[in-house]
Amino acid sequence: MVGEDEKRSVFGDQTGSVELLWGGRERPSRGPRPALSLERITGTAIALADAGGLGAVSMQRVAGELDFTKMSLYRYVPGKNELVALMIDSAMGEPPQLPEGWRNGLRAWAGALTTVYHRHPWLLGAATGPRVMGPNELGWTEAAVAALADTGLSGGEQLDAVVVVSGHVRAPAQVSASMGLGSARATEPEQVMSAALNELLVGRADRYPAVTAALASTEADATARDRADEFGLERILDGLEAYMGGSR
Repeated sequence: MVGEDEKRSVFGDQTGSVELLWGGRERPSRGPRPALSLERITGTAIALADAGGLGAVSMQRVAGELDFTKMSLYRYVPGKNELVALMIDSAMGEPPQLPEGWRNGLRAWAGALTTVYHRHPWLLGAATGPRVMGPNELGWTEAAVAALADTGLSGGEQLDAVVVVSGHVRAPAQVSASMGLGSARATEPEQVMSAALNELLVGRADRYPAVTAALASTEADATARDRADEFGLERILDGLEAYMGGSR
């Protein structure tokens, strides 16, 4: 059992998030039966973030949505940092059940993670920097690492492989979030990027001939469209397969 002093030395000022995510923080017990709960508070905050981004979330705004005072929320959550930690873990949800085979497993894992990021675009910004992983998020890592358990990769290599796949999933999702996924003109990350590049290249094709030619080829070949995430993932998996079969 990790003592309180040791836990503080490991997590520093994020100890409050550890207690909320992993237990150890006492729920309010005095007075009448509480009308609030961590689940209600977190769900309300997620709904605000889904609608207006993480910037739309504040303790005051969440309290107003719940028709409580901000001070009432502080009985459950010390501040916004801890609230965001709860939001991330709740939005991630339970890890997916993966099919047999490491390659099929990682492919399904990546697809499920893509779905989560599309459902909650604010996660891309929230789940960065030093922070505490919650039970659900760590469960996602567990599922992906377990898919690689019998591949012959070392423990460190398994973890590194999951980081690489996760990073690849984030890239198209970040394009979607930053360039207007869901607009009238485009509904996929590659469509968003292509539309933006085509506008930028108007009257400038002679300056950027390679990009112009690549876009023209993509527009002419329907099978080449909207495959950045799939193409990249398959090349990562190809690389892992070659590495597993080679001498290390």
